[in-house]
Amino acid sequence: MKPLVAIVGRPNVGKSTLFNRLIGRRIALVEDQPGVTRDRHYADAAWGGRAFTFIDTGGFVPGEKDSLLKQVREQAQLAVEECDVIIFVTDGREGVTGADEAVAKYLRKSGKPVIVAVNKLDTTSGQMQSLTADFYKMGLGEVHAMSAEHGLGVPGLFDEVVEKLPPKEEGEDAEAPPDDGIIRVAIIGRPNVGKSTLVNAILKEKRVVASEIPGTTRDPIDSPLTYKDRKLLLTDTAGIRRKKTIAHQIEKYSVIAALKVMERSDVAVLLMDATEPAVDQDAKLAGLAEERGRALVIVVNKWDLIDADQRRQEAFRESLRHSLKFVGYAPIIFTSALTGSKVEKVMDAAVELAEQFRFRAPTPQLNRLLEYMVDNHPAPIVRSKPLRLYYITQVTSAPPTFALTCNHPEGVPDMYKRYITNQLRKTFDLRVPIRLVFRERPGQAKRAARKRPSHQGKH
Repeated sequence: MKPLVAIVGRPNVGKSTLFNRLIGRRIALVEDQPGVTRDRHYADAAWGGRAFTFIDTGGFVPGEKDSLLKQVREQAQLAVEECDVIIFVTDGREGVTGADEAVAKYLRKSGKPVIVAVNKLDTTSGQMQSLTADFYKMGLGEVHAMSAEHGLGVPGLFDEVVEKLPPKEEGEDAEAPPDDGIIRVAIIGRPNVGKSTLVNAILKEKRVVASEIPGTTRDPIDSPLTYKDRKLLLTDTAGIRRKKTIAHQIEKYSVIAALKVMERSDVAVLLMDATEPAVDQDAKLAGLAEERGRALVIVVNKWDLIDADQRRQEAFRESLRHSLKFVGYAPIIFTSALTGSKVEKVMDAAVELAEQFRFRAPTPQLNRLLEYMVDNHPAPIVRSKPLRLYYITQVTSAPPTFALTCNHPEGVPDMYKRYITNQLRKTFDLRVPIRLVFRERPGQAKRAARKRPSHQGKH
């Protein structure tokens, strides 16, 4: 599991600006994935030979009574409890405020390594030192002057983060689970949707505590089993790991637990409640599985509580397809973990998707498909020139990732990327995430440079 680095602070100090700067791209509203959630809070980065995950949190308002702001505060507190390093963002122009001191008091109690990032300082180094002096009085140690908007001080902040990370663990940076023949299945979902009951139904024994009280499961529980001659490892992520004061109050926040377990899974089984489908948290977890490139099975549990015929099931399925269209490739299965109905279908789907997750396509077949795609749907014009796709190859699996060589790799429109992805899905019958990488031909930049002087000489 990659270490987690939480970015916290009161509202409007530049946390999201810093988050975008640290991960090297802008993540605001999800543009092309309707229904995921209003924002995304997790992104990977690497520096100094270490890979880690940043968690961007909402504005930290200690003691806030307003229900929405209270939830934001609880999310931030949970991130603090679960992370390895904290970046506490403050506003250098305003100086230390009472809200900053309240946040600092909470962070001191956490016992976690903290870096105070004094933001919005785009001045000379000498002035920076005088503007940051007061922030040392909060008693959190390191104070780092910076400007997230202009990128000033960001490399030094990265250095400090890496310095405070825990020692590197074996297999920490692995992008995909080990290919040892074991299918790793993560059971994820909101509290009280029946995750532990599902695990017990699959194992045909009471392996984990199942209760109507949300958050019964505390740590992720691994359960090995053999299913139709295949070795599997089920991991129940029903609860957040309990640490100090806040996690037991907010079991509804299952995202961090799911994030950790998905790092080492092949397939995520997203369990939903038939009586309360496709809420924001379900969409967030589905989006997280897609972002992490994990195969996904959507399981609608407690279907025995719905007095439904086949038509209602199909209507329910269509509603899910609409609300979770960004993972429209994922199979949807209706079950009752309590009665054991259709539980085997979940296992069958997990085994099938695990095989697709590590699928390898023959290069000749890929290039015949590329020729077909270009003939049937010509590539668009990019920078006044036709986009030319020369060849395609699969560069890795888990998930299947394809590299396409072309003349304008940076200009391929999203719509054409979706077309290529859909054709790959259709041709190879893939119901797992697919990644595309666009590259220019070797030596293309040199050829362009040679052409430029002769072109200029004609004028």
